[in-house]
Formats: sequence, structure tokens, C-alpha cells
Amino acid sequence: MQPKPPVRALTLGVAAPHPLGEQEVRRAAEIIERAGAAFAAEGYEVQTLRLSTRPVLGDLAGWGREELAQYACDLQAALDRAGVGFCSLGPAPVGAAPEAAAALVDMLAPGVVPHAGRGNPALSASVMVSTPEHGVHAGAARAAADAMLALAERTDQGLGNFNFAALGCVPPGTPFFPAAYHAGPTSLTVALQGAGVVAEALQAGAELGEVEGRVRAKLAEVAGPVVALAERSAGGLGACFGGVDLSPAPDGDDSIAGAIELAGHGRFGAPGTLALAAAVTAGVRSTGLPGCGYCGLMLPVMEDSVLARRWEEGLVGIDQLLAWSAVCGTGLDTVPVPGDSPPEVLAEVICDMASLAARLQKPLSARLLPVPGRSAGERSDFSSPYLVNTVIKPLSPPAR
Repeated sequence: MQPKPPVRALTLGVAAPHPLGEQEVRRAAEIIERAGAAFAAEGYEVQTLRLSTRPVLGDLAGWGREELAQYACDLQAALDRAGVGFCSLGPAPVGAAPEAAAALVDMLAPGVVPHAGRGNPALSASVMVSTPEHGVHAGAARAAADAMLALAERTDQGLGNFNFAALGCVPPGTPFFPAAYHAGPTSLTVALQGAGVVAEALQAGAELGEVEGRVRAKLAEVAGPVVALAERSAGGLGACFGGVDLSPAPDGDDSIAGAIELAGHGRFGAPGTLALAAAVTAGVRSTGLPGCGYCGLMLPVMEDSVLARRWEEGLVGIDQLLAWSAVCGTGLDTVPVPGDSPPEVLAEVICDMASLAARLQKPLSARLLPVPGRSAGERSDFSSPYLVNTVIKPLSPPAR
């Protein structure tokens, strides 16, 4: 019997506008829990159940920062009572004033609300930096950079940045966080932990010309039943099915870099990696299944043990990740950077990602992790079970 891939996330897009009250949160929690139960009954391991909402700053445009921070605390409490551990609040829009990004920081790490306690760990948010219609907004990139540095300072170990990203041309409906946000009627989307699926496709070795077909066939084989189950579940819950994001997400030793190395073309990051990234992504995007989100090769440096080693060995860097993003999936994800990174340089890196997204008309994002108190050449020291610690590299090469 074909092993069933882990389901990284079932994400419910909530149609109700902000502010979400106790009743709306409980109703959404009931729906996503029923979806999770349907998957579990069919033998799937469902790792996370998530909610994504309409962009909070769009619905609450007239609210001040303190009001927004208090609302975030109230929403966190409602999520806790409903047993929901993940809720994405959506992006600040392109062209929003820096105050919008600062307001999101207050919501993730409230410092303006007395007795806010441990912050709001269930909440994620983002800043939209480029769109297909308007291209790149440099001011939004700087606002996102400032927000990342503020989260590094204001959250334990700087881990608030795990729940924050800068987005380039990301549409609503992706199930992956922190980029997720919603538009339209209530919907259900699915994300697989698909690194192991790619490993199965390539484990016997594969010539470059065989990679796309092998990945396509294996993903269609294992994800087809997932889509059918999700469609049935959504219909029974009164929701739309929004699609499956087939990006082959890794998780520690379940490595996408290691999976690609099974093809037999050397270590990940060596010459030929871009061609392999393009072939895997072509396979991901040609299954014929209803897709959503990124649907491309996903390379989160600190969520993949092999990728983290190749980063440390010098085979992978920010420039390479950006180059590969031209032919694959998500951009710059869980990349460790010095805690004292200048905001203008951080903003330039974000602009590079956003420019690729706008020019290529594809969704990309930047989830950069400034490491408090650590400089280039040192190692990160995050205690998160989701992250693999590795060396911190400078954002720009040293002057010569």
C-alpha cells in the first residue's frame, strides 16, 4: 500500500470580516476540526489546523495601534479557548505607511497593551511589497525590514519573525504561513509535507530529463486522493475547496535538499542545482491537480537539515536562493541574518525578492530571521523545534 504523505496544513479561509468575535472563532475552529477529523479517519497525519483571515488592516483601517494591539490579544485569547494554534491576519497592503507595519508588530508582540503577557504566538502577519499590477514598492520593503528588526528585539530569541514575512505578488488562498490570507467565501486549502514524496520519486537516481516526469507522476499518485478527500470534506462543511499547494515542504531530516541529491547529481548547491530546481518545479506544476499558493520547490534554509548544512558549507547563500527562485517556489525562507543588520540593507534584500516576483509574475516571499546578539560568522541559537541552527552569513560581501 502506498504510504500517505503527512499533511502539513489544513487551512480554513474565514469569510467573516474583522473584528472576529468569540462566536466566529469558535465556528471556524469547529469547521477546521471536522476537516482534520475527516483526514485522520482516512489515515492521514495532519500536523496543523490553521485559520487565515481577510487582511486585518483592510477591515480595521480606522483603528489605532493600541486598539489593534488589544484586538490581537483578545483574538489570541479566543483562539486559545477554541484550541486553534495558527491564525494568519494577512498583509499590510503595498504602499501602506510604515505605521501599518509597526501596527502589525504591535499585534504579534504587543508592547503598548498593559499585561500583554507572552505575546500572541498563534498570530502571523506580513507586508505586501510588490504586486503584478504595481510592481515593487521600496517604502513597503523598508517598512518590512524595520518590522523584522523590531520583532527580533521584542520577541523571545527574535522568534516573532517566524510568524512574519515580506510578500511579493502572493495571492490570497495559500495554505502556507505566514503568507496566508483570505478573500471570498469560506474555503479549505491543503498543504502537504512533500519532501518525502520527491525523495520517493528520485531515490533510484534520475537523469535531468527524467526528473520532471518522475516528480509529476509521484505527486499525482499520492496527492490525487488528498484532493478528492479535501473536496468532499469542504462540500460537507459548507465551504469551497480552494486547492492544494504541492510545494514539497521539508521538516528537519525529511529534507527536500536531500531528496534532490538522491537524483545523483552531487551535493545540493553545486553546479546543476538550478536545472534540478526547475525540473522539480515543472513536475510540481504539471500534475493537473487544482493548485493554490506557491506550487514550487520550497527551500527554507532552517527547516531542512541538509539544506542548513549546505548553507554552512558555502554551497547555498542568499544570491543562490534568489537565482533559484527564478525557476522554483518561495523565495527566501527562514534565512538567518545578523541581528545588527542595517535596515536599509535588509530592505534591499527584500526588494530583490519582490522584484523577481513582479518581473516573473509569481508569488515569492522573504522570511528573514535576524538573530539577536549574533553577528556574521557565528551560529544561530534558536530553541524552536521547527528550526535547524546554522551559521549566520553577512547580507552583503565585505568591502575589498
